[in-house]
Amino acid sequence: MSAQFEDGKDEGALRTIGEVSKALDIKTHVLRYWEQQFPMLQPLKRSGGRRYYRAADIALIEKINGLVNRDGYTLKGAQQAIENEPAEVEDSAPTLAD
Repeated sequence: MSAQFEDGKDEGALRTIGEVSKALDIKTHVLRYWEQQFPMLQPLKRSGGRRYYRAADIALIEKINGLVNRDGYTLKGAQQAIENEPAEVEDSAPTLAD
């Protein structure tokens, strides 16, 4: 499942809570609540408290949504599942030692 944004922005562009809500069909109040329940979900906040979601935030929201609404996890169970999954390795290329 991947968010479908039809706003003409680049894939990695920052998105508002309204854009994310519409693309993922998740109410804005649910997204705000998930921010309280999942400490790892921290969108950028600008003046006036406006939220801007990065691509990584959106991927995390999709993961939470899948666990809770598709797989039947409770919020606490979904939080534990996310915290216990192995950390993704950003650079898995071997390094040369001198």
